[in-house]
Amino acid sequence: MNPDSRRELIPRATTFHLIDALNAVRGKLSGAFEQWELLDDTGRVPASPSYTALLQHAADAQALARDVVQLTADFARTTSSTNRAGSAVLAHLASAVTLSSQAVPHFAETAQTALSPPRPHSENDSYLRDNRMVVEHATARACLRRAAQALGDAVQELTEYLDFHPFFLTPSHRQSPVPPPKPGGRHR
Repeated sequence: MNPDSRRELIPRATTFHLIDALNAVRGKLSGAFEQWELLDDTGRVPASPSYTALLQHAADAQALARDVVQLTADFARTTSSTNRAGSAVLAHLASAVTLSSQAVPHFAETAQTALSPPRPHSENDSYLRDNRMVVEHATARACLRRAAQALGDAVQELTEYLDFHPFFLTPSHRQSPVPPPKPGGRHR
């Protein structure tokens, strides 16, 4: 194996550590989009949605997005991010950064809409307000779900890389290098 190929390998320990870190954040994202609900048990927006709870969704989503950004930035700073497998992983991580970051303003918009009182003019105004909250909250949760999927794709990429990693290991120290050819020439 040539030295350039060995240098491009992502060390196994680093790969396992990254997979564990990605799975941890992915679990948090999955838990968030599954647990953060707007609708009540009847499938309707509560009459008085909790601004505090909805704002907490935005704050927690921002913390999750920060974790995704930090993981991505840490990986991007490594030399491993520039090889073939690393570039593919980095592309998935970049998608996760974008998606998790997009969830935050949608959760914030939901909270803002919850804080604004419905206009007493018509029942239609209340319906539009509730519908807007449902759409914003669902969009935010979808961003978290898709970010979790992007992290899962990065994990899959790394797992497949580990499957092929043994084929790229350096030769054993017990193997002796091929001796150089003897110089040919005439004896005098």
